[in-house]
Amino acid sequence: MSYIDGFVLAVPTANKQKFIDHANEGDPIFIEYGATRVLECWGDDVPAGKQTDFQRAVQATADETVVFSWIEWPDKASRDAGMKKLMEDPRMDPAINPMPFDGKRMIFGGFAPIVEVGSQG
Repeated sequence: MSYIDGFVLAVPTANKQKFIDHANEGDPIFIEYGATRVLECWGDDVPAGKQTDFQRAVQATADETVVFSWIEWPDKASRDAGMKKLMEDPRMDPAINPMPFDGKRMIFGGFAPIVEVGSQG
């Protein structure tokens, strides 16, 4: 079964195109190093909760949009090897491809799927 890296972050809404450009620069490198798919999803229907929500999780301000992203890998070993190469790749250097958001507020983690349901299309 695949392995998933998940991310939630707050991007200044005015930086939407900068974020897209940043993703278009960096995301193909994940594929180059073994990821099977990368999705960057711009918040469209992200309700405020009563106790917790995505906005509070990343301390999003009124002028920011929550982004939910994930990277699919064939397995954890492929992810670990790919991420090691990625961290050493100069193309991922923030000086070359700066993040158009506050990376300190990004939430991320690796996840092992335990249930998968889908249709073949």
